[in-house]
Amino acid sequence: MIAAQQSDVGTDGYARARHTFAVFTACTIFTLILAGALVTSNEAGLSVPDWPTSFGSIYKIPPMVGGVRFEHGHRMLAEFVGLLTIVLAAWTWRTDERRWMRRLSIAALAVVIMQGILGGLTVLYFLPPAVSTAHAALGQTFFSITVIIAIFTGRRSMSAPKSVFEPGGHRIARLALISVGVLYVQLILGGLFRHGGLSWWPHVANSIVVIAMLAWTTFLSLSNYQNVDQIRKPALLILILLVFQVCLGGVTFYTRVVQGHEALQPQLPTVISTVAHVGVGALLLATTVILTIRLWLIGLQPARIGITLMPNRGITGGGRYEHIVPGNNRERVSWVVDRS
Repeated sequence: MIAAQQSDVGTDGYARARHTFAVFTACTIFTLILAGALVTSNEAGLSVPDWPTSFGSIYKIPPMVGGVRFEHGHRMLAEFVGLLTIVLAAWTWRTDERRWMRRLSIAALAVVIMQGILGGLTVLYFLPPAVSTAHAALGQTFFSITVIIAIFTGRRSMSAPKSVFEPGGHRIARLALISVGVLYVQLILGGLFRHGGLSWWPHVANSIVVIAMLAWTTFLSLSNYQNVDQIRKPALLILILLVFQVCLGGVTFYTRVVQGHEALQPQLPTVISTVAHVGVGALLLATTVILTIRLWLIGLQPARIGITLMPNRGITGGGRYEHIVPGNNRERVSWVVDRS
């Protein structure tokens, strides 16, 4: 049995039903991102020319033919996601004792409202590149927020790995945070390219920076925290997703820029590669955000955010373990491992 000697807010807050619902919500939002990519890739953004109605009706489903099936299908899925987010926010606010988690659920609700407004503006103003790109970027931000909620309502994430004092730990965390920023720049450049607001070369040029930053961040993470599963697993997943993303980027560039630049209508290879590229990009961003959060938590006082200290999997014996938390107060955190 592992018992913390200090009080930890929210350590008993695991609820399987709420966690399962949060995972379902995150998966549905990922599907919504793919649906949005289908709308853009098939040039169906104005197939339904009005908003918030569809062909003048709030509730009637129009004939799902041509681009309407992509655009109206995207709207219906977005409405369902909005409902899920309201339920998740209310459920989290009422049952989760962690203040930061309650605030995050309200942030998710605010973002989905903003996302709906931006989606409407893209139609009302005939797909302006800046608004369409903001809609795409905010959608992936929304997905990352719900992934955080899903991960940190899980049983395993109610506990943190042992706080290992690593002199370069905060440096790695800062590097991971910069990687998130670089990914956001890549997301914006890709959105502007897809929506006709920018040429392809800034997106391709920045991809070199993204590859370098993510490779260096994951290398340092794996080198310094190879025995900490909560760091090692997302770092490995980032590397796998990065390889897929680079390959998909190459295929998308070939089908869209090299082969399809004179096509009169979207070609199936272009649509498939673009949608897959957007989807893997969303997964890559969310995983990098999770890695960044966990790297910061390694060097922070876990009680401040309501998680429990646990030893590494490399510790097999019992006894008392202590860790000096870096900071101005140099707080000492201790816990007991009882193998009896």
